Amino acid sequence: MTTSPLATENRAAPFDAVAGRYDEVFTNSLVGRAQREAVWRRLDGCFQPGQHILELNCGTGVDALHLAERGVEVLACDASPRMIEVARQRMRSSPSGDRVELCVLEIERIAGLEDRGPFDGAFSNFAGLNCVEDLASVGGRLARLLAPGATALLCMAGQAVAWEMLWYLVHGKPAKALRRFQRGGATGRLSEGVAVRVWYPSVREMTRLFAPHFRLQRWQGIGVTVPPSYLEPLAKRSPGMLHALTRIDQVVSAWPVFRSLADHTLLEFQR
Repeated sequence: MTTSPLATENRAAPFDAVAGRYDEVFTNSLVGRAQREAVWRRLDGCFQPGQHILELNCGTGVDALHLAERGVEVLACDASPRMIEVARQRMRSSPSGDRVELCVLEIERIAGLEDRGPFDGAFSNFAGLNCVEDLASVGGRLARLLAPGATALLCMAGQAVAWEMLWYLVHGKPAKALRRFQRGGATGRLSEGVAVRVWYPSVREMTRLFAPHFRLQRWQGIGVTVPPSYLEPLAKRSPGMLHALTRIDQVVSAWPVFRSLADHTLLEFQR
């Protein structure tokens, strides 16, 4: 594991507030593992040993290490210094950690990585890109970093989430049930006094925003029948039900209509 010389800033970032408990709350949760393993199944099909991959919003480094253990070289970036610190500790404890280079870097500044490319592919997991308003610019910058034909695998928060809409409607909270449809985005509260603005572009909109540089090859839902992570207490009470829902998810995740109702959407673009 190495640390990029670009990782020079040490200013606070919103996700610093949750870095210390992110693995406990999501990564190691029943729902988190089920959704992440679904992403990994496609991740393993896209990127091969020996390739050099750029990861955006790497968080605590779980996905970067998974790729490294398969022989993939990863430059893993995140805007949160504390997330990178947790990721650094993870790499130090693994013999595969040397294949991962960590970098504190905001998505808006990835143009500074041009001398490191071209990369064989790019990856962003679990809604990091939903915290960026100008995704068209991200698409343009990312295109300049990738080799022709490279894959950009992007896991975005879904817009029309069946579980979320049903759950909040049943509990008499229609505003929360429809919050992802707000044109100007919604406020996501990370902890007491810390919030971020979150946008929920549709698959059609993402295709349009990336169209000048990328072509959408395929997409699927992540968490069609598996519930969102905030319903972890329900999953803990009924682990057998979650197991059954996970099996169903594997079948219906690519079906038209069903894939549009998932907690996350996994988009596979080609440069």
